[in-house]
Amino acid sequence: MSLTPHFFGGQRNNVFDPFSLDVFDPFDAFRSISESRPGSLSSETSALANTRIDWKETPEAHVFKADLPGLKKEEVKVEVEDGRVLQISGERSREKEEKNDTWHRVERSSGRFMRRFRLPEGAKVDQVKAAMENGVLTVTVPKAEVKKPEVKAIDISG
Repeated sequence: MSLTPHFFGGQRNNVFDPFSLDVFDPFDAFRSISESRPGSLSSETSALANTRIDWKETPEAHVFKADLPGLKKEEVKVEVEDGRVLQISGERSREKEEKNDTWHRVERSSGRFMRRFRLPEGAKVDQVKAAMENGVLTVTVPKAEVKKPEVKAIDISG
């Protein structure tokens, strides 16, 4: 339940948490208006910079899914750095303008994005697989099998 009214735009998970990331910003509306103006640098990169990525853990693997509409697989890079840091990055170039073209509106974003995730112990970083289908990137990082401790029953004498 949110104590911040919906009409203020804030939906915080915990109102009393000073480190909550969903803090209401009264100037946010002004920023979004100024950033939406044509030619604004921040409006060009905002959609890509805010690329949302889901990370779920299954018994067999860690699975990352990113919505990257309009990007080709050649424009996306998936890398493992420093042994356990998964890095997903990409870039969409701006369309070339022809002298005879008359632009009425430019809403599609261009720019770069980069997201990094520290993988937990036991991730098989040498077996990472990535696939792109219909603008959705899926990265699968298999997990090492966790050996269950061997339990030996001890007879009780007496």
